[in-house]
Amino acid sequence: MKEQKSNNLPYKEQVEKRERRKIRVRREGDRNVWFGLGMFGMVGWTVAVPTVLLTFTGVWIDSNWPGQYSWTLMLLFIGLVIGCANAWYWIQRERRDIGPGKEDNNA
Repeated sequence: MKEQKSNNLPYKEQVEKRERRKIRVRREGDRNVWFGLGMFGMVGWTVAVPTVLLTFTGVWIDSNWPGQYSWTLMLLFIGLVIGCANAWYWIQRERRDIGPGKEDNNA
């Protein structure tokens, strides 16, 4: 009889975890396909905007003050790094907000 109770305990915990997740999803009903597409677009824009702005700045600097080094390429790389850092930040923030640990804390 004790073995049967210990075998049911993990199943009971699984059911409780799924139930908490289901309640959380119902409470946060605005996270659907459109939310995912919006998040995908936001990540794309966070990479594209700094990259394009700094690239155009580099083109402007190169056309006004030509030099030995290409400001366009340097600022393109810097913009890409800044954009990727922004995207990483937003993805980590959303992952933290909807991560698997959240449903365990909301009993």
